[in-house]
Amino acid sequence: MRLTKSACLMAAVVIGASGLSGCATRNWVRDRVAVVDQRVSVVDKNTQDAMDRANSAHKLAEGKFLYEMVLSDDSVKFPTDGSELSPEAQTRLTDFATKLKADNKNVYLEIQGHTDSTGAKPFNLKLGEERAEAVRRFMNQQGVPLNRMSTISYGDTSPVAPNETPEGRAQNRRVVVIVMA
Repeated sequence: MRLTKSACLMAAVVIGASGLSGCATRNWVRDRVAVVDQRVSVVDKNTQDAMDRANSAHKLAEGKFLYEMVLSDDSVKFPTDGSELSPEAQTRLTDFATKLKADNKNVYLEIQGHTDSTGAKPFNLKLGEERAEAVRRFMNQQGVPLNRMSTISYGDTSPVAPNETPEGRAQNRRVVVIVMA
């Protein structure tokens, strides 16, 4: 069977028309790709901003750690579900504040509150914050400026001893004061 020129042309038109009906136009594709590119650009910018902030924080912290003081020995342990500073803890903090003022007034303190695993996570986070804030307020009363201190609660997420024994839980009820230059 031999096809004529007009039959071939007609077949090409039919095949081309059916192919175009299922394909997107170039402009439609360009518009859709532009929308996706714009979204990707926003995500890339947000990611880059986050990376820049993280790198800046890392540069600030790098080499700045001086030392830490931990309030958790037998004389200054926090009671279960409590954030009150014992007289022994107050004495240690007074001595610590005196040392800070004598050594260098340009230090920054990060005061970390910790708890044992007794209680729910939200309660432990709140209790850790209360313990850190108790130390922060006391240090301020000793002359350490508030703008040189920050608090953070780790709740029960960073134990230093097993929470299975009363002794271990007592060690986990603590405040750590990180001194940074």
